[in-house]
Amino acid sequence: MVSSRNKTRILKALLIFLGLVPALLLLQATLNEQLGANPIQTLHFRLGDWALRFLLLGLALTPIKIITKQAWPLRYRRILGLLAFFYASLHVLVYVVLDLSGSWTAFVDEVPKSPYILLGLLSYTLLVPLAVTSTKYFQRRLAKRWFVLHSLVYFAALSACLHYMWLVKLDISLPLLYMGLLVILLSIRVVNFYRNRMV
Repeated sequence: MVSSRNKTRILKALLIFLGLVPALLLLQATLNEQLGANPIQTLHFRLGDWALRFLLLGLALTPIKIITKQAWPLRYRRILGLLAFFYASLHVLVYVVLDLSGSWTAFVDEVPKSPYILLGLLSYTLLVPLAVTSTKYFQRRLAKRWFVLHSLVYFAALSACLHYMWLVKLDISLPLLYMGLLVILLSIRVVNFYRNRMV
């Protein structure tokens, strides 16, 4: 009989595997030249999509806990956060290395002209310390400061949604969907916070 701890480990391993599947499919599509007329842009956009999806999935775990009154979903928050950071890193890497050809001059010239790039960089910059301090070691070491630091994820998600919305010039239905989901997830947290204070 599989113990509860082993079940959690198996589910975490499965979640990591499933989380890497989009990257593997994108790699296959890239190698087989199946990304359309503008492969760099397609790769860039799809990686950004997955980064935001995993970020929102991670933020959804606490509302799921609030609604179901079950704490087990929070066990997978770190994995989803790291997957979001993984795809966000690839998203930035494709932009810098492939889109700008690794040119620092082009980067310095391009970024000030594009507010949506600034928002994207802000979002990624906020995710870096969260990824670095995601281990139990840092959680113990930082104590209450760890929770304060990791509240930056809300600002990272908001700036990522705005980055996406500003980037898309025609059909903004998907960015609006992501923004709507973020508003719902944050609203559940806010309502729960004030409800607990009134008890």
